[in-house]
Amino acid sequence: MVLVSHIRRFSQNIYRGTIFALSSGFGKCGVAVIRVSGPHVRSTIMSLTGRSRLPRPRQATLANLYNPTNRDHLDKALVLWFPGPNSFTGEDTCEYHVHGGPAVIQAIHAALGKLQGLRPAETGEFTKRAFLNGKLDLTEVEGLGDLIHAETEAQRKQALRQMKGDLSRLYQMWTDKLLKCVAHIEAFIDFSEEENIEDDILEKARIQVGHIHAEICHHLADKRCGERLRDGVHVTILGHPNVGKSSLLNDICQRPAAIVSPTAGTTRDVIETTVNIGGYPVILSDTAGVRHSEDSVEIEGIKRAKESAHEADVVILMTDALEAAQHSVSTLSFRTYLSNVSTSLNPEASSLDYMIVINKSDVVPVESSYKLKHLIQELNGSEKQRHDNDDYMHCCLISCKTGEGIEDLLSILAKKVEHMCINPQSHSPSLTQQRHRHHLEQATAALEDFFHQSDVVLAAVYLRISLRQLGKITGKVGAEDILDVVFKDFCIGK
Repeated sequence: MVLVSHIRRFSQNIYRGTIFALSSGFGKCGVAVIRVSGPHVRSTIMSLTGRSRLPRPRQATLANLYNPTNRDHLDKALVLWFPGPNSFTGEDTCEYHVHGGPAVIQAIHAALGKLQGLRPAETGEFTKRAFLNGKLDLTEVEGLGDLIHAETEAQRKQALRQMKGDLSRLYQMWTDKLLKCVAHIEAFIDFSEEENIEDDILEKARIQVGHIHAEICHHLADKRCGERLRDGVHVTILGHPNVGKSSLLNDICQRPAAIVSPTAGTTRDVIETTVNIGGYPVILSDTAGVRHSEDSVEIEGIKRAKESAHEADVVILMTDALEAAQHSVSTLSFRTYLSNVSTSLNPEASSLDYMIVINKSDVVPVESSYKLKHLIQELNGSEKQRHDNDDYMHCCLISCKTGEGIEDLLSILAKKVEHMCINPQSHSPSLTQQRHRHHLEQATAALEDFFHQSDVVLAAVYLRISLRQLGKITGKVGAEDILDVVFKDFCIGK
């Protein structure tokens, strides 16, 4: 806490002054919000409104805004005045809700820039001041950033939960428990010969540390569901040339994102697009057709296709219905065919979450199509079997040309994605950043060293190391190393 206090004092010296920026979106709109924060806010309000008294705090006041230099009338606006420390930044803050025309915004920015002590805000500076003034910790800041960038309903729910402090409270709970353990151990070191120290104080501390270690390990063993939800689930479409990979990509994202051609080998590189499936973010990748080739460019494309499949969370293996129909004479023959498809396209498919999609159902005879559907239904099994086995292989028959089976495919894919991400409101808060995972792994390593240390003084040192790692997540200690990383993705005015 001493370190973070020094950091905050140092940063406050750097970031002294009053800042302003457009906090609403750019472009023509009905209303735009211009935010001002810092020690000169009070005088700024009176200079722009021409009034001798400040408006009532936290109440919208209708006022004319004037250029403080020549008294030109700029706009008629709602003025909201938030005295510090009861504001977003913890400083005196004001918001001007003006008409959203570019000329209006530009004129007010120009007027603010002429006032002494005011300057345009840097990227993320309002939120950085909120952190430096103790209004938010780093996990809450990151949650706010994720909320700004959320594109799906599930992302919004997860980000909102983190911004409200759910993750922060979990880490603070572990920190408080560890602090108590450190205090007891150090009390034993200093006063072990006195009668008022319990004999089993060390054992109690070891038991408590064991509980904390188990809870952190359980938190880490989340299969990256929070990170997947934040960044998107990677789904790669893999298959031989001309099986309809690009057509499937276009059907799912409902736009011509990839070129579709009857010529084999049209796609040479990985084409990525972001889609919303069932409220969850998915990064969908179309790839080059996998086949033997002498073309150096195509060889590179096939290499990238396999790399994309290796890094994906889900792989869609596509094949042709005409080819599949030739192996539909029996269940065993069909199963063997699908197994060969997965092995030939992606030898590592057995270790990945994947599904097989048989395309071009519209070109096979009706009898063959009916037989394929029957075999697929038998292969997929009952809903209970699929629920009980996370690695259960799914197979579906579709036609990218007619749209048949696409809804079923999306339903299966949505369930896979939801299972990987988990409902953000039905479980304890999840890890959302690789930064969190790194520090938690370091914290657990220090706790393990604690258990292997017979010297009680060194054991206390390892607990302090673990505390320091937890503190780096929330910004309680060591914040100077990570401030720029946290704030670099924020937009101007936030």
